[in-house]
Amino acid sequence: MQVYRSDGAMLTAYAPKTNKTVFFFIFPYNTLLRVSEKPQFRRSCNPNIFAMANYLCDICNYEFVCVSGTWVTFGSQVSDEVSSVSVSLSCTVPLILSWVLNVIRALLYGFLCGFQVAESVLTVAYENGVNLFDTAEIYASGRAETVLGSIIKKKGWRRSSFVITTKIYWGGQAETERGLSRKHIIEGLRGSLSRLQMDYVDIVFANRTDINTPMEEVVRAMTFVINQGLAMYWGTSRWSAMEIMEAYSVARQFNLVPPVCEQAEYHYFQRDKVEVQLPELYHKIGVGVMTWSPLACGLITGKYCDGVPDTSRAALKGYEWLKEKVQSDEGRRQMMKIKEITTLAERLGCTAAQLAIAWCMRSEGVSCVLIGVSSTEQLLENLEAIKVLSLLTPELVVQLDSVLGNMPHSKKETRH
Repeated sequence: MQVYRSDGAMLTAYAPKTNKTVFFFIFPYNTLLRVSEKPQFRRSCNPNIFAMANYLCDICNYEFVCVSGTWVTFGSQVSDEVSSVSVSLSCTVPLILSWVLNVIRALLYGFLCGFQVAESVLTVAYENGVNLFDTAEIYASGRAETVLGSIIKKKGWRRSSFVITTKIYWGGQAETERGLSRKHIIEGLRGSLSRLQMDYVDIVFANRTDINTPMEEVVRAMTFVINQGLAMYWGTSRWSAMEIMEAYSVARQFNLVPPVCEQAEYHYFQRDKVEVQLPELYHKIGVGVMTWSPLACGLITGKYCDGVPDTSRAALKGYEWLKEKVQSDEGRRQMMKIKEITTLAERLGCTAAQLAIAWCMRSEGVSCVLIGVSSTEQLLENLEAIKVLSLLTPELVVQLDSVLGNMPHSKKETRH
């Protein structure tokens, strides 16, 4: 199939006979597009990598972050129990990953734990097959990266056996130490690598957009750090679908590296972006999605149903906004819904947290769910969510939607 454009317009390519959309983009001037008829090449910015990814997906229990070919899974060093669960899953089902933000951030506040607990959580996660660890230059003013890097170096894990992602935007106090300028992206990432004691990260995320920096400068800077071997890929965090599409268009126009993944908040009470907006990008340009806060800062666990415990995050200094949210009228309505869902989870033989994480994993286009824990017990409980995934029948999902009462509708659905 060949598609030719010459006027700079947005263009959609269709597969012969099936009339199915296989590629959609704003092409650079005078672009000749060739799309293979083989399914594994569709929606791919790099057909060779995507073909390899599909082959591996057929023989392994991997879930791909995006069309880049980067994969995450319960790896080879897994317990028998987790391995049996993993094998039973379809290769297209997102697998759960661990996010140790809460553990490491606690070092800053002195609330939950210290280095030893963080080390225990990371060790248990790694030994149970978790192979992605996410951090950022802003977490605990850089100490999160320092602790993460120190633990990994101490354990002696092979760098090729896990994925590290970090985020750049908020760095130091100076004006030149924040934002997405070429200067801060390069210097910020080098600072992160120094704290992590690593030569590269697998994915560097632009941690929100920067209205003061042209999109072309952002994409060129990300391409530069990738070409320099400081990162394998780059992604976005808290970006709108339109902003991601703009970055992708700039990358295509100037032969640069496009973003491969978006980090987005997703839970029972935050659904529109992941369920309506991002799936369009997933189908059109292959951008993957990492979701965070599946438990809505602990709200969904039910810990706030009877007030704010003194040992909870909402009781911490700096989290007044969370306490206000819990005690608001909307918060009380949400707590009523959580009580109903908790009862439903008990009937299924799981916890409210496990059901919530599994619910997030079921969504189309979600590559992984980032979770935060403060103990090995919480981690092991959350990892059990993968078993609950098989219990999420269409009827159960409808029942959950009925309780939540906030199922989003796409534009196509609202036209009927």
